[in-house]
Amino acid sequence: MSVLITTTLIHAPAALVFDLARDVREHTAALVHTAERTVAPGRVSGLLEAGDLVCFRARHFGLPLALDARVVEVDAPRRFSDEQVRGPFRTLRHDHVFAETGAGTLVTDRIVWESPLGLLGRVADEVAVRRQLLSILIARNAHLKRRAEVRATP
Repeated sequence: MSVLITTTLIHAPAALVFDLARDVREHTAALVHTAERTVAPGRVSGLLEAGDLVCFRARHFGLPLALDARVVEVDAPRRFSDEQVRGPFRTLRHDHVFAETGAGTLVTDRIVWESPLGLLGRVADEVAVRRQLLSILIARNAHLKRRAEVRATP
């Protein structure tokens, strides 16, 4: 299993950041560079809740890829988690954690995944997959930071 952890400090209240992070349209707006979109039968707009299915379609490595995830845990406004139910990974879980600090909200993303294809998959993880997942997190969190900080400004 591979693990990727990132942290981002956002100068906004945790409840605001939490809701923006669960907003399906905000997620896809953050990843226009991958042509990411959501499709039915999953949730295509609004805030993700426990049990929701979200079906992402995007381009990664020049290829069209599909990933369907189920929201398996929501503890507002502290955390939510989703797991792949269909997609390119053998397994994938993404934990989103929001901790209010004196300076704002510390967002911690933890992705744990296992690629298919055994040794070949592990090599791909180290050569390209980790970098691509990190790129996605950085883009999403930069968008989230901009949107939240604008909304939190009096």
